[in-house]
Amino acid sequence: MEIFVDESRAGKTVLDVLRRELGFSSKLIKHLKFMERGILVGDAHVTVRYVLSAGEILSLAIEDEVSGEKLLPVDLPLTVAYEDEDVVVPAKPYDMPTHPSFGHYEDTVANALAFRYAELGVPFVFRPVNRLDRNTSGLLLIARNRRAAGTLFASMKRGEIGKLYLAILDGELCDDGGLIETYMRRTAESVILRENCGPDEGGDPARTRYRVLARGGGMTLVCAVPLTGRTHQLRVHFAGLGAPLVGDDMYGRPSELISRHALHSCALSFFTPSTKERVFVVAPLPDDMRVLLDKHFSGVSQQLTEKLFREMMFELGHRGKE
Repeated sequence: MEIFVDESRAGKTVLDVLRRELGFSSKLIKHLKFMERGILVGDAHVTVRYVLSAGEILSLAIEDEVSGEKLLPVDLPLTVAYEDEDVVVPAKPYDMPTHPSFGHYEDTVANALAFRYAELGVPFVFRPVNRLDRNTSGLLLIARNRRAAGTLFASMKRGEIGKLYLAILDGELCDDGGLIETYMRRTAESVILRENCGPDEGGDPARTRYRVLARGGGMTLVCAVPLTGRTHQLRVHFAGLGAPLVGDDMYGRPSELISRHALHSCALSFFTPSTKERVFVVAPLPDDMRVLLDKHFSGVSQQLTEKLFREMMFELGHRGKE
């Protein structure tokens, strides 16, 4: 990463630029300090106390020099919805894990992206900012370098990253929308299953806002914004309302209408690490959920536009900082 020192940066120390302008974490600054060519002005190594002069070029070694050694590049179909020098946002198909795990070392989003960047001759380390269950489709936010990862994780903590989901529920909700507030924990029987619990029963706060878009025929279509990021949060929350996701064999029941739980990460909003500009990304509804919607809610799938998703993300609680 190269930064031109203009008049606004002249007279500042490298530390001023790294911390106050770029928002680098203490961990990343420490990492750069101890790299042989981590912080350069021109071609000379400098410390963070170096005072910058107009016209100089500050170089920072934040890009990966080598790819993740244990990540196998595999040519898999994966659509990239957005990409810049810091971020890549793939639209994950259902039945594809996010990252490698036991039994899934060659069929994940991480494998597909490793192949993509190997073909481009670009080093790649998999740094997911959010994750999706294997059978949840839609958008993932992936950092492409250390600095972007630190910036995006900090942005997430401040509530500046918005995630909007579409879910088809097995049951008809009476309310038109609302806020679900519970505590969630692992069940005693499983390291995978989650459950709602009381505030003093070892759980973490979990909050979801939702709005009903359509109902009928024993089903409900909702937009939902998870205001916290608990594992299986939306699945547990809607099951707690008596309307689990259609096809959710973990918190509801299998369905003959769809081969997985009907949940799609349809929109994502975040600030780019370099330019600080707001980006809004949309993933079209996958075929299996579109077929299900068209069968039970005639014409609804055509109404699911980017404009609606923007409105829903704002209405359901994602504000961020403009």
